[in-house]
Amino acid sequence: MVNNFHMPPVGYGPGSQPEDEAELEYMPLPQDMRTFSVHIPDVENSGGLAPAMDLLARVANAADRVAAEGGSERFDLAVLDPANRRLIAETMGEGEVAMKIRGLPSVRAQESVFAGIWVLHGAGLDAIEVASVPQDARARAFEPFRPGDANAPGTGVVNAPALLVELQDKSAGYAASGELHVVNLTLLPHTEGDLTWLDARLGVGSTDILSRGYGNCRVTATALPHVWRVQFYNSMDQLILDTFEVTDMPEVAIAAAEDLSDSAERLREVLEAIT
Repeated sequence: MVNNFHMPPVGYGPGSQPEDEAELEYMPLPQDMRTFSVHIPDVENSGGLAPAMDLLARVANAADRVAAEGGSERFDLAVLDPANRRLIAETMGEGEVAMKIRGLPSVRAQESVFAGIWVLHGAGLDAIEVASVPQDARARAFEPFRPGDANAPGTGVVNAPALLVELQDKSAGYAASGELHVVNLTLLPHTEGDLTWLDARLGVGSTDILSRGYGNCRVTATALPHVWRVQFYNSMDQLILDTFEVTDMPEVAIAAAEDLSDSAERLREVLEAIT
C-alpha cells in the first residue's frame, strides 16, 4: 500500500527560525525608472521672453502636425538671446533617448521630456526638431564610420557565417519588403569568436542610440544597410537581450504619433502655467 504521508523536511516549521526580531533581508528591487513629471520653469518677468514663448507655441503646433501627417519640422535656436535660450533649455529638459550621429558635421540629439521633440547640437547647429526620430539619424545611419571587412579573419567562429548570410539577404530585400526581421542572439548558440567576426564583417555605421528607462537599450547602426545591433540591459547593467534588427529604425527609438500628440498637449500646459 502506498503511503501518501510525507514527513516535513528538517529545518522548517515552528521553532526552526531565529527567535529574535531580526528583519528579513530581500534582494534589492530595480530602481530609477524614469517617469514624466511636469516641470514649470521659474519665470519672474515674462515680458522679455516673448520670442521663446512664441517658439514653444509653434513647436507644440508642429508636434500636432507631425503626429497627423508624419515628416519633421526644425526650429533654429541660434536666433534667441541668452535669456530666451535658457528658458527653452529649462523647458525642454532631458528625456530618455540620446543619439550620436557621426560625420560632418557630427550631431548630438537629445530627446526632451516631451517625446518626439529633440534638441540638436553640432558645429553651427542649435535647433529643435519635431519628429518621430531626427532625420539625420535615419539618413546617415548606415554611412560607414568603420566599413565592414570582407576579409576579416576569425578564431572560434562557428555559426557567424550563416548569420551573416541571413542578415545580408534580409538587408538586400528590405527595400522591397519593408518587413522587420530580428535575429535573436540570446536564443541562438554562438561563441565570442562569432560576435567578434560579425562585428568586423558588418562594420559600424554613423548612428548610435541610447534609450534609458527601466534599464538601458543601446542601439548601433552597422555599415550594412538596414541592419542594427539592439542590446537591452537591466537596471544592473547586465545584458538580457541581444539582437540584430533589419529595419529602417528600431522601434525603441521612435516616438509614436500618440506620443507627439501628448507632447503637444503637455507643452501647452507648461506655457499656460508660465504666462
